[in-house]
Amino acid sequence: MKRAMGSMLFLLSLAACVQMPPSPEDIEAKRFQPIPDKAVVYVARQRMDSDEAGTLMLDDRITITTLRGTYHRWEVDPGPHKIEGVAASPIRVVFNAEPGRIYYFMHTVFGTMRMGTTSSALQPVSDAQGQALVRQAQLFP
Repeated sequence: MKRAMGSMLFLLSLAACVQMPPSPEDIEAKRFQPIPDKAVVYVARQRMDSDEAGTLMLDDRITITTLRGTYHRWEVDPGPHKIEGVAASPIRVVFNAEPGRIYYFMHTVFGTMRMGTTSSALQPVSDAQGQALVRQAQLFP
């Protein structure tokens, strides 16, 4: 019986490590190609983050949900842009997008609903750190 339970626990832990195969969009996004007349923006969550979802809004128009181990990619026109937290996330990052540039942001969520509170942070990160975050994550639809 103990042996069967041990085998079952092993299989469950193995299944938890399995990820979906990358989509063609995910593969393309991880090439980190600049676009001459646009800026590219990545927002990524670490794999070791809160289980809670986070919600962000780009330029008061596009709302996204972030989950741990996921990322989003936007192509934006050059000029001023802002990314803000929604609801209980009073975060705001304003940046001036330049054509042909790639911007990376790390979104972190703290706490759980069971604890009664969640908060989040959004910070720009270096190209190397941003690319590492994105490589370890999956594109969120």
